[in-house]
Formats: sequence, structure tokens, C-alpha cells
Amino acid sequence: MRTFDEMYLNSGAAAVRDHYRDYAQWLAKQSQDYLQTRSAEAEIVFRRVGITFAVYGDKDESGAGTERLIPFDLIPRIIPAHEWSRMQAGLVQRVTALNRFIRDAYHGQDMVRAGLIPQELVRGNSQYRPQMEGIQVPNDVYANIAGIDIVRAPAPGSDSGEGVYYVLEDNLRVPSGVSYMLENRRMMMRLFPELFSKHAVAPVAHYPDMLLDTLRASAPQGVQEPTVVVLTPGMHNSAYFEHAFLAQQMGVELVEGQDLVVEKDMVYMRTTQGLQRVDVIYRRVDDDFLDPEVFRPTSTLGCAGLMRAYRAGNVNICNAVGTGLADDKSVYPYVPEMIRFYLGEEPILQNVPTWLCRKQEDLQYVLAHLHELVVKEVHGAGGYGMLIGPAATKAEIEDFRRALLANPAGYIAQPTLSLSTCPTMVEKGIAPRHIDLRPFVLAGTEINMVAGGLTRVALKKGSLVVNSSQGGGTKDTWVLEDQDGGR
Repeated sequence: MRTFDEMYLNSGAAAVRDHYRDYAQWLAKQSQDYLQTRSAEAEIVFRRVGITFAVYGDKDESGAGTERLIPFDLIPRIIPAHEWSRMQAGLVQRVTALNRFIRDAYHGQDMVRAGLIPQELVRGNSQYRPQMEGIQVPNDVYANIAGIDIVRAPAPGSDSGEGVYYVLEDNLRVPSGVSYMLENRRMMMRLFPELFSKHAVAPVAHYPDMLLDTLRASAPQGVQEPTVVVLTPGMHNSAYFEHAFLAQQMGVELVEGQDLVVEKDMVYMRTTQGLQRVDVIYRRVDDDFLDPEVFRPTSTLGCAGLMRAYRAGNVNICNAVGTGLADDKSVYPYVPEMIRFYLGEEPILQNVPTWLCRKQEDLQYVLAHLHELVVKEVHGAGGYGMLIGPAATKAEIEDFRRALLANPAGYIAQPTLSLSTCPTMVEKGIAPRHIDLRPFVLAGTEINMVAGGLTRVALKKGSLVVNSSQGGGTKDTWVLEDQDGGR
């Protein structure tokens, strides 16, 4: 299987791509001992700061859940200015269309009536929330924070070594990982300050300011000085570090459901000075746990009455309730048509070809080609509920065959893409490992993003699974600015 390498041309390891040339020259002068020492220093600092994530189902010797560091790799992923410019335009286009679709789904359902997406994938979707029907959200924006997973693979039929960017997934409910993007950059600037004087790397440190501006711009109409809070499920959540980190960086309160109360359809947080009105909630809690009056009645993670205040227009929840409809993997194949329908444009970023197993013809093809496809649960996440055919055992393939036959609508399939590789530090030196990219797109009165995103890397040789929950690591992502200051 052909692979696109981000740093090296296919003609050989000595041929470096133009945008990597200066970095490659620097890297060639560094000893392995020096790099290993710097890597160990990074791990010590990350442990001291507490940059960890919880691994569900993983227990330590005492039976408690385990906390792990996400491995950090010192060799950055570098993106030239012209590539980022096109990717950014594609991200703005895609997130705009996704927001239009979500609004349409909870109002007129024009795309359904036009016959461009089946009704059962909208109203019949498990992520559809009837409670959102008719609600007017500020700026008509439902997904204020989107994490769009992008991969690069060799262009079909091309032997020239060209790579094509594809959108692999849209994460619109509670996308995570941006804190690692920020901390990775801090670490690289701490360890190798000389590199940033030699390279015009676009900054990312202003992301918390951009996020706060986006949240404040999403306040209910008429609120001049909105109070913003970050709602977390609590310290046992896998992304709790990120919740606390973002609240601290934005200078807003980190709250749990028990810290909030609803009175007369207004949301307040409890403080030592009494109740304080809350206008915008950046929630990191799933829909089902937000309000026990409306969703799961046993939930203690949310706040009773929150949906009443939301429907009354007295508080905004970011991302909106019900956004999961649009990051359902069975809805993903329809995003290009959303762009054409709502925007009248052709998609800038390509989708990965996808078979919907709910369709009988697609199901038969997938069943006959399980050994060569990637099969995913439509609501799966974190690398779970997935079959990578070429790497699976016969038993695993047969297990998935039974699952598909039992619930075909619960799965989609895609070709096994050879994700691009990037040089990565491993035990025996530096070797190529597969990577992806998650840019973070902010939508308020306008759409903004910092240049780059979180690059995730599959540390196991040959593995295509980059998720941290499956042993993946992360890299700093450099977008090189043009000499005139553009990107």
C-alpha cells in the first residue's frame, strides 16, 4: 500500500519536501541522546502539570481507574501556508453547511423534503432531540466548537507521490483535545526555542481568547456583559484536565451540575456572594445528562430546569443540544450534498468514500470485502467499535459479520486509507508513523480558527489507529506563515 510521507519525497529519504528543509537540516545535527533527554524532560513536565486523561475500563492495582499521559513526540508535523489556506477555506465551508443542516433539521427539514437525505437519518436518528424543535439559537449556530478530523492519503491512481486531504469525521458534540494542542506548542517552545526563531510558525496561544470571544458572542440577545461558565461532569471524566485548563485560560468559572440552579427559567451559579446569573454554558456534558427533567431522570451531572431556561432564550448552551445528529457517521456521507444544497458550492475538502450498511446493496458489498475495509459503528468514538479489515483476525472479521447482519443500520464502511506518515521518535531512533489532524473551528457571529490543530500519531508500527485511548500520541502542528505575514 502506497503511503504519503509528510517530510520526505517518495524518491527517497534523502529528498526532503521544501517546507521541511530547514527543520530537516536542524534535525540531522541532533544526537539521539540529546533528543531522548529532551523527550524525558517533556514527560516530567507534563506529569508535573497533570496533563493526563482517564482510561475507562482500565484499572490500577487498587481497582481505581487509571490516568495516563498522552505520549508527546518531539518531531513536529509541518504544513505549508498554501495547503493550510485551502484547508481553512474548506473547514469554514463545511462547518457553515453543518450548522445550516442542524438548523434545518429542527425547523423546516428542507433537505429531507428535497429528497436529499432520508427522513429516518434525521428524525429517526438516536441523536435527534425533539426538544430542540423550533428553538431559535443565537446566530443560528448550533456547533460553536467543532473538531474536524482530517487525514492525508495518496491521490487515487497517482504515482507522483501527491497526497490528498480527506475529512474523516466531524466531531460536533463535545470535541476534545485542544488543550494538548496548546500544551504541545508550549513544550516545543520551551525545549527548542531556537527553532521558532528560524521558522515563521503561526501562533496558537490565542485560542482561549478566541474561544471566549466566540462564547460571549453566542450569548442570548440583549445581554451586554455575558457570564460564561464551563460545565464539566467532574474530575473523573477522561477530559477533566482540559475542562479545568480551558476555564482557567479563559478566566471563567468551572462548574458542575450541582453548582447551578434554575429559578424562574433563569440559570444561576452558586457563589460565596450568593447566586450569579449565567448567560452562556460551554458544556462538556453529553445531552442525556444535561437536564434530569427532560433527559435521563437519574442524572446528577446536569441541572434540573436547564432546558426550560434554554427554550425561554435566557441561556445559551454551547454546543447546542442535538448537534450529535450531524456527527453521526451515517449522516457523514451526506455532508457534500449539504454544501451544495445550503451554500450552492462544490466541497473544497473531500469525504472518504463510504458504504452505508443500512442500504442492502452496500451491505452486500461490505460483507464480501470485510477483509479489506474499515467498518465503524455509526455512534462509535475513541477508536472503539471499529474493524480494520487488513489487520483483523478471521475471528474478528466473523464477529463483525454477525454484528452487521444483526444491525446493519448501526454501521458504515470505508476503504482502508493509508494515512500519511511523519517521522516520529521510537525506541530505536526515528521512524515513520501514521498521523491525522484535528483542527478546531469556532463559530459565533463569524467562523475563526487558529492555524493548525492537534496532530495525533499512531505510535505502533503499521497501526492506523491514532486515538489516545488506543495508545496513540500527539505532535505539535506547525503552519508556516508566508514571508509577508500571511498563511
